[in-house]
Amino acid sequence: MFDLIVLGGGPGGYLAAERAGEAGLATLLIEKNKLGGVCLNEGCIPSKTLLNSAKIYDHAANGAKYGVTSSDAKIDQSAVVARKNKVVKNLVAGIRGQLKSKKVTVKEGFGTIVGRSPEGVITVAVGEEKFEGKQLLIATGSEAVVPPIPGVREGMQDGSVVTNREILDLETIPESMVVVGGGVIGLEMANYFSTVGTRVTVVEMLDHIAGAADRELSSVLQKSFEKKGIVFHLGCQVTAVENGKVSFKDKAGNVAQADSQVTLMSVGRRPVSQGFGLENIPVLIERGRIITDAQGRTNVPGVYAVGDVNGVWMLAHAAYREAEVAINTILGKKDVMRYQAMPSVIYTNPEMAFVGETEETCKEKGIEYKKVTLPMNYSGRYMAENEAGDGLIKLLIDPVHQRLLGCHMIGSYASEIILSAGILVETEMRIDHMKELIFPHPTVGEIIREAIFHS
Repeated sequence: MFDLIVLGGGPGGYLAAERAGEAGLATLLIEKNKLGGVCLNEGCIPSKTLLNSAKIYDHAANGAKYGVTSSDAKIDQSAVVARKNKVVKNLVAGIRGQLKSKKVTVKEGFGTIVGRSPEGVITVAVGEEKFEGKQLLIATGSEAVVPPIPGVREGMQDGSVVTNREILDLETIPESMVVVGGGVIGLEMANYFSTVGTRVTVVEMLDHIAGAADRELSSVLQKSFEKKGIVFHLGCQVTAVENGKVSFKDKAGNVAQADSQVTLMSVGRRPVSQGFGLENIPVLIERGRIITDAQGRTNVPGVYAVGDVNGVWMLAHAAYREAEVAINTILGKKDVMRYQAMPSVIYTNPEMAFVGETEETCKEKGIEYKKVTLPMNYSGRYMAENEAGDGLIKLLIDPVHQRLLGCHMIGSYASEIILSAGILVETEMRIDHMKELIFPHPTVGEIIREAIFHS
């Protein structure tokens, strides 16, 4: 009998198991594939490892404008993939070590929920073995959506069509690539392969890239990519993938094609909520996602769901915090999940990061706002490190209460700086108090201070 059974060893699952084990709960973690889940093995960490190699290569190949020249810079794709695998292996080993130190039992295999007794005991089977738990935390994650486009399934069989999983293991650089979907994953991989020499085309159904990101900054990112040779077809729908070409049509019905030695399907992800016995409890599911409250509780007493499977924010750091809230609730500690200051990052070059409300969401919600937009060149360090950089920061401010509603930035170190803005949103600090904060100089992060003083 376990105090807690955790189904899924991704960010939400393994952190929940760690926190539960640390608190003294007898905890079982069941993972069907590899500890770390999609984020560590097929997403966040592998893609950032590749993107870092691309950045180093770009600096080596294009350093003349900074007074640094090198001859014959090359990218060794097999070496890049090998290093990625080493990084992932080391991090997975670290997670396994952490779980062991917290006395968490790890069971490898496919877990299936058998049922829940009248006393509330939940039974989960892994093969022929059955385990019982007083509480269950579901963290089964998400999977890539593969639309029923003619030629896609056949392409996945011969390797000419890939998802976020397979693209990270390509050991040769394709001459041409079509990225279907202009969201975070698609843009990051478009960035990488364009930098290392692939002719990249992005086909996106919406009239803009980067999903829910600020439209003005998304446009800046698109123009930056276009300067690097990436071609965008917005408002277009892919109709077929065959014979090394991707066919697509625009809203007017005009049809076009693009060469594609490899096609990346990156049209979104969906929660994994089927196939492991949820119906045997039964847990409430709407449009594929498990419905939870602000503590991660489902409609079934003693059953929690965190991470991508609840479909609220499909981000690893959201899963981390959701896991902590759920475990604190199990332990009887008051906690609540808040999403108003959830940061998001697109790890392209340049990086784009944002937190809080956008202009679009303010208009949708009827929120009054004041906008402040500044070039990143107001930061001395940004200018020192970026030749002809076109970065921006945008603050959205509540003019009545004088608080920060949202922050959006595109430029170097944006991923590291955005936390500062997130804290300002989360704490609802007043603008006059923000002006008293001391930022280290020279840093790119000072751009927040500059923008505040321009408000």
